[in-house]
Amino acid sequence: MQYYLDLNHDSGVANYEIGNEFIRVQFKKTSKVYTYSYSSAGYQHVENMKQLAQYGDGLNAYINHHTRQLFVR
Repeated sequence: MQYYLDLNHDSGVANYEIGNEFIRVQFKKTSKVYTYSYSSAGYQHVENMKQLAQYGDGLNAYINHHTRQLFVR
């Protein structure tokens, strides 16, 4: 997993991992890793999340507004 930069120091995201068709996100308050895949969250959401993760800002807000419950179960 890669450390999430959190440019504004206001995110709940700690780490992430990018795959071809998924992104895995680990939050600061838990050790649990959430996987968001094309099949669970949709292609566009996953690709948006990948971009935000690499940029280091906005991923936590995006998850809260768009994909909060769309992780792989």
